[in-house]
Amino acid sequence: MKMSFSHLISQCSLLGLLLFLLAIVNAVPKSEEYKTYIVHMDHTHKPTSFLTHESWHRSILKSLLSSPANDDDKELLLYSYSHVMHGFSARLTPSQLAEIEESPAHLATFPGSTGKLTTTYSPKFLGLQQNFGIWPAASYGEDVIVGIIDSGIWPERESFNDEGMSPVPQRWKGECENGTAFSPSYCNRKLIGARSFSKGIRAKGHDISKEEEFDSARDFVGHGSHTASTAVGNYVPGVSHFGYARGTAVGVAPRAHLAVYKVAWLKGQVELPDVIAGMEQAILDGVDIMSLSLNFHGQIPYFADAIAKGSLSAVEKGIFVVCSAGNDYDFGTVTNAAPWIATVGAGTLDRSFHATMTLGNGVPIEGTSYFPESVFITDKPLYYAKGNLSKAICNDKALDIKDVSGKVVLCDYSTNITTSQQILEVQRAGAFAAIFLTDASFSLYAEKYYIPSLILPTASGTLVKEYVTKVRNPKVKDMRFVLTRYGTKPAPQVANYSSRGPSPVSPGVLKPDILAPGDDVVAAVAPTIPYIQVGKYNLSSDYQLMSGTSMATPHVAGVGALLKSIHPKWSPAAIRSAIMTTAYAEDNTGTVFKSQLLDLESASPLEFGAGHINPNKAMDPGLIYDMGLQDYIEFLCGLGYTKKQMSVILRQTQWSCSNKSIHDLNYPSFMAVLQTKTRYPVTMKFSRVVTNVGNNKAAVYRAHLENIPTGLRISVKPRTLTFTRKYQTRSFVVSVELDKEFPFVIYGFLKWVDQDSHIVSSPIVAISL
Repeated sequence: MKMSFSHLISQCSLLGLLLFLLAIVNAVPKSEEYKTYIVHMDHTHKPTSFLTHESWHRSILKSLLSSPANDDDKELLLYSYSHVMHGFSARLTPSQLAEIEESPAHLATFPGSTGKLTTTYSPKFLGLQQNFGIWPAASYGEDVIVGIIDSGIWPERESFNDEGMSPVPQRWKGECENGTAFSPSYCNRKLIGARSFSKGIRAKGHDISKEEEFDSARDFVGHGSHTASTAVGNYVPGVSHFGYARGTAVGVAPRAHLAVYKVAWLKGQVELPDVIAGMEQAILDGVDIMSLSLNFHGQIPYFADAIAKGSLSAVEKGIFVVCSAGNDYDFGTVTNAAPWIATVGAGTLDRSFHATMTLGNGVPIEGTSYFPESVFITDKPLYYAKGNLSKAICNDKALDIKDVSGKVVLCDYSTNITTSQQILEVQRAGAFAAIFLTDASFSLYAEKYYIPSLILPTASGTLVKEYVTKVRNPKVKDMRFVLTRYGTKPAPQVANYSSRGPSPVSPGVLKPDILAPGDDVVAAVAPTIPYIQVGKYNLSSDYQLMSGTSMATPHVAGVGALLKSIHPKWSPAAIRSAIMTTAYAEDNTGTVFKSQLLDLESASPLEFGAGHINPNKAMDPGLIYDMGLQDYIEFLCGLGYTKKQMSVILRQTQWSCSNKSIHDLNYPSFMAVLQTKTRYPVTMKFSRVVTNVGNNKAAVYRAHLENIPTGLRISVKPRTLTFTRKYQTRSFVVSVELDKEFPFVIYGFLKWVDQDSHIVSSPIVAISL
């Protein structure tokens, strides 16, 4: 077939044009991909023609010239914010974002990021009693509203019944939303608000309605129900957790009202726009306490930290904000460390779960076990592969089924394999039960006990190994499980996973603030998620054990609710101060808390803050270190932020900075930060103001310095503070002098003591970075 030259040219031109257009089409989606952003706007630029901030924000997005033609109907706006911040979150392309950033009203933009969720014996461990102390004084938290920003609620749990509850406070503005498997009828005088926020997670491409999830405030994960139950759970008799705990379950503030804001989806995924929206709504609804057991990766400046910014807005409105310190195991990993937040680390309880075993020779052995069934094993063969290292340590695929099936297997300690790996191998090979020898702390979490198992330290395991290697037919005479012991020593300890200070953002503020029960806490959960697999069966429960700073946080939120009930006019800083200055730092052996992370060496305030929370003492602290918004403004000025960065945090265009010293933030702790090039000796001064809140109008406090190590000299002027009336203030200055370089951290305590046995304690810490 013949083709004319002109026709060939036209065909080639068309081909070239198509290739050119194809290249453009392929390039555009990659560079113009939609992402979620948090956009801060200067609200003073809002035209008066717009009645609301949201209408202004929608107008801005609608007028974008760079919006693709086929995206006219696409909903860009996720949330409009006017309380936690001024601005909005939206799905934007880079071109759209660039266009917004050219506006004179634009202040800052931050990407929407993904975070993670970070629990009834603990009230008794905290000293809470029906007829003594803070519980009756606070009427158990009556009329206080606690907002839990988490993964939602399972409303049918008995912890959320409204028996004995007071009517819903008239000031409450919240509501219970209708949604998947959730009706407003589930709310009552206990659960007075329930909302969900999912636009952020949907913007990531997840269709909640089609996922294994509830598109409502109902809790699919169980985390939110657990934290809510811990903070304010109502009285529930006869609770059990596979035999771990039998008796009564109750939260820290059982008569407080509960409002939940679901921001965590898909087994714990948290998107920043949803969290900000939840915080915004909690402020609007009128909560008194805000609890967030979640954090976002990395430590970033406060002007870029959405939780820090939102919390400052809440604190400004009188809301006590409590956040988890994080579960990142190491020093310098603490999150949610803004000085207006109460930052909580996790401690252990004096309760242990164990099992007993009697060998065939009659020798009794006891070890740790979380196996959840009350089984009683008798006369089972005991197997140990002496002479074969791989089998002796129960290495992966090393055991023969014919050797171990139906027997109790002894697995030796090895640094090359974890106990979690060993139990999988023993289970694979068909063992009936197992004994693991290990000196590694926290070798097996509760949900990993797939078969009856016992954890023994290698020292105790010596008796077992001697028996199994010297007897021809070794046996286990009996094994008993699901045994609980109280009064375990030492306790509390700093949990190994609990994030430690200092905060890289502001190391001059000691964080975490406080330690609270966070390890193996029992509380209500969603029954939809299996807790543990035993054999072929997945077991669920209405109440489960959970560990983490997530579990410690609601304890402090609950205590905050009790204090708010007793002292309704106290500021959030006053509540935190009372909690911190009445904390204790010695365990039940009379020594400074041990650190699980450091193999039970002594911990420092970088791990436990001011100490472990003591609710009964906190209701009458004697003195408080109070603060307001201006104090935090001075602190932020001292960090050297630009005017635009300050405006983003404060949601204001005008503020005053008269004292920029971050050392003089009126904090209930003292932190001296020394750099490696510091020339010694060096002296640092800290100014503080305390307010007399004791019932005795006339009070005289004298300074006592305790546990001051060699090389650290501390002086206090004046050493006596005299008060003649309640709410009177007095100032003092602490001078910290260091003679020479020192290891990473040294510390002591300043304690103000009066004639009425008030002890107002503050840690004084020096760190060398």
